[in-house]
Amino acid sequence: MEKQSIFIKTFGDYPLIRVLDFLIYSRDFDYPITEIAKNANVNFQTLKKIWPQLEHNQTVISTRTLGGNVLYKINTANPVVKKIIELNNFLCWKDVEHKEKKQIITA
Repeated sequence: MEKQSIFIKTFGDYPLIRVLDFLIYSRDFDYPITEIAKNANVNFQTLKKIWPQLEHNQTVISTRTLGGNVLYKINTANPVVKKIIELNNFLCWKDVEHKEKKQIITA
């Protein structure tokens, strides 16, 4: 079983959360929607249902077309996305602090 990120542990293991989690951690790269579904471990048909809302809210943006496939990435210029990334970073730091404290106590 794959280890869940702190983002998924915090907000729940739902398709939208898995997609956001993948896009946040892979924000420097762009992918076709099929690869996003595969890497986020979300059924392609499920992703197709939530994708229009992600585009409408400008959570994701298309970056280019490659071989007939439109590539997308998370829109880091979107203020809401910036806050989601900031929250993810905060959760990661808190998790690290918690694990360090726990390690000191058990040592």
